[in-house]
Amino acid sequence: MSGTVAIVGRPNVGKSTLFNRLTESRNAIVDEVSGVTRDRNYGEVTWNGKQFTVIDTGGYAVNSDDVFEGEIRKQVLNAIEESDIVIFLTDVYTGITDLDSAVAQVLRKSKKKVLLVVNKVDNHSQRIDATEFYSLGLGEYFCLSSASGSGTGEILDEIIKNLPGENKTEEEIAELENIPKIAIVGRPNVGKSSLANALIGTDRNIVTPISGTTRDSIGTRFTKFGHDLYFIDTAGLRRKKKVDEDLEFYSVLRTIRTIEEADICLLLLDATLGFEAQDMNILHLIVKKRKGVVIVVNKWDLIEKSNNTAKAYEDNLRATLAPFNDIPIVFTSVLNMQRIQKVLDTAILVNENIRRRITTSELNDFLQEIIEVSPPPSYKGKYIKVKYITQLPTKFPAIAFFASNAKYIRDPYKRFLENKIRERFDFTGVPILIYFREK
Repeated sequence: MSGTVAIVGRPNVGKSTLFNRLTESRNAIVDEVSGVTRDRNYGEVTWNGKQFTVIDTGGYAVNSDDVFEGEIRKQVLNAIEESDIVIFLTDVYTGITDLDSAVAQVLRKSKKKVLLVVNKVDNHSQRIDATEFYSLGLGEYFCLSSASGSGTGEILDEIIKNLPGENKTEEEIAELENIPKIAIVGRPNVGKSSLANALIGTDRNIVTPISGTTRDSIGTRFTKFGHDLYFIDTAGLRRKKKVDEDLEFYSVLRTIRTIEEADICLLLLDATLGFEAQDMNILHLIVKKRKGVVIVVNKWDLIEKSNNTAKAYEDNLRATLAPFNDIPIVFTSVLNMQRIQKVLDTAILVNENIRRRITTSELNDFLQEIIEVSPPPSYKGKYIKVKYITQLPTKFPAIAFFASNAKYIRDPYKRFLENKIRERFDFTGVPILIYFREK
């Protein structure tokens, strides 16, 4: 089994820069403003054939009235509890501060293996300055420049030496790649982090009443009730004209990339606001990327109800979604834990649908009969004859029709065939791509 390494320290000492360097990615947002990282951010690191998980955390702070600082402190403590090894990152320029001493005190009580790392050490004189960090009482320290990468190898060697147990085999790594990834997406402040916490059963993500709390995409493995999958909480997507800060711009990019990497997207709506233009933009992005989708209508407890309220709401929503309205809709109240299990069960069903494979013989037996009764309309005197149909070996359902004069097939006939396919085979929540190719 691979181990887990947490990077902790006070704000603005370079934790996210080190995280990105270790994971060889840009998965953690880096900015000169302190306090950018708010949630724990997970990544995989491979070094000398060994693999482990690294956790980037927000900056540890005490005695602050900022609502985020208290939540960040709790997240840092959770990360320490989760980890096997802790990298305690400090800054040679500022030396030891009261916050550094507070973090050191927490780490001494944790009984975890701690690697004290002094960052921003770029020359010999700074190496001499780093000797003061012995006074923290955490033993030997490592000098590092996370910006240039100097000293990273020594730290990675030490981590590998202290990891518990054996590391993942190639078979285990391949298995992880096949685990379904479910992204929770939507506009800001619709309850994405609350839903993630409810599904996982722990306060994994920071939740506050303030819109835009989540800035990174946060992934968590879920292995309960016989399921094995990843949940990814994302930053909320706003309209472009509302994306003013650089940080929010990067958060939007990260959300888009998360949708690209996910298999299933839970599109979370606020029942009190309905389905707005930005929700449609997110849905179009999901469909464009050929991902499975479940619409989750949150805050349903705030809606005044009569006998047909849910049906009327769903009918109106499906009319708005047309032509792709074969999407499961779940009404929930995350705050009251209503129908949380149904959200999970529906996502798993959609994951099964997106992986569904129909044999070539079954497709031809079914569709050729329909095409014979309702053939493609001729175009400019050109008649179209469909010869052969097969499902392509893609990650999403893609049906190829080989035909003469294939370029004259119009979109309405493609939608007709898609609807017939959906009537026969269960592709609920999954976009279907129809190809016509020249035979």
